[in-house]
Amino acid sequence: MSVSSKPNQVKEHWEALISLLTDRFSDGEPLDVEGVLYLIGLQELGQLDKHFKKNDNVNLIHIGICRVLEPYGYYRFEYYDPDGWPHFELLEALPNLKPGEQGILMKSAIVDYFLERGLIQ
Repeated sequence: MSVSSKPNQVKEHWEALISLLTDRFSDGEPLDVEGVLYLIGLQELGQLDKHFKKNDNVNLIHIGICRVLEPYGYYRFEYYDPDGWPHFELLEALPNLKPGEQGILMKSAIVDYFLERGLIQ
């Protein structure tokens, strides 16, 4: 179920998600969009016990972005490289959005990702 067209539901789901993830993965400071995308990238990579370098952290966020925007038609999964990192193909350039609109798109996509997995309802 996509909630991307229902702003009030996105806001409610987002707040519930941030509360849940902050309790699990932060020492009190609420996670932001980038932090959630990092966690998604880490989950998608599946190498939870590995210590990552700074450049890897940027790549993990990119994996998160690609994964949550994949159902929206912007990216398509291509393959896993020999190190197990997923690679995505850009299918359609992201629209030029104002910062607030970009935030809404990303929050909607993240909420949809977690709804799909049953972590929030």
